[in-house]
Amino acid sequence: MVMAQCLFAALLRADGSAPIDVLAPDWVRPLAARMPQIRTAIAMPMGHGEFAFLARRRLGRALRGRYSHAFVLPGSWKSALVPYFAGIEHRVGYLREWRWGLLNDIRELPAEMNAKTARAFQALAEPAVIEDAARLIEPKLDVDPQNQGRLLAAHGLAAGRFAVLAPGAEYGPAKRWPAQHWAALATALSARGLTSVLLGSVKDRQPLGAELLLHPAMRDLMGATSLGDAIDLIAASRFAVTNDSGLMHIAAAAGAPLIALYGSTSPEHTPPLSSRARVISLGLACSPCRARDCPLGHLDCLVQLAPAGVLAEAEAMGLLPPDQGKARP
Repeated sequence: MVMAQCLFAALLRADGSAPIDVLAPDWVRPLAARMPQIRTAIAMPMGHGEFAFLARRRLGRALRGRYSHAFVLPGSWKSALVPYFAGIEHRVGYLREWRWGLLNDIRELPAEMNAKTARAFQALAEPAVIEDAARLIEPKLDVDPQNQGRLLAAHGLAAGRFAVLAPGAEYGPAKRWPAQHWAALATALSARGLTSVLLGSVKDRQPLGAELLLHPAMRDLMGATSLGDAIDLIAASRFAVTNDSGLMHIAAAAGAPLIALYGSTSPEHTPPLSSRARVISLGLACSPCRARDCPLGHLDCLVQLAPAGVLAEAEAMGLLPPDQGKARP
């Protein structure tokens, strides 16, 4: 959803008067509310992976006569059903899952662009971005100052005096920096005068264990914030540290300085789209394997990525004072 903002911004760059509505699942609709390009976010009542042909047909018919163009971002056949049943004149998308007929403006994406999601999305409105990566538009999510102030007061935080740590990754363990590394990082940040605030979902808490969730230098807000809250807290932080995850993209678009940790995946494919972001990846011979679980059983791509490297990157970005001789984890 964050990477789709590249397309929304390109559409407005081409025609600033065109209203843009988004059809999206309920759980990501709050992101659309923070995108100035979006007029309305329409609820997609189907769950992830659910075919629900009749429900898609009903929804499409309810939208008839309202739109001239539809841009279908998912590659599935079923995702093109709603625009088809809505009778939208121009139905644009990439040639995947044999969507002839459902889409009538089918684009071919060069093979080397298949994993470059943001550029692929933006290219639907601005094909030149395929050849010129410099044209890629950085996503930018709006911050709600009133909600931000409420959150800081409620959790006893001061803007710029805390770091956001996002240890979750929905894809699987091979994307998650080990819990002991997060704990060591929190200890080191506490010694520098920064509170560490954990953000993520309830599911993200499960693999972490008491070592991190009960850490004295940590403020655990996992599962206690909405997506809008996460945007506002990240924007008020000194910086954020994340795995390759949805919160990584949110942190980048919220404008916070960001250190993104990559293990089994490649920053070449879906990097954080921000000039204030830095990526740390060891580039081992066995990575990127793109597996959910380490196929070799050692997870060296993340285990060997020491907290000291994250601290050094934060220092290089001017986010932390030098260590002044204290031992690093």
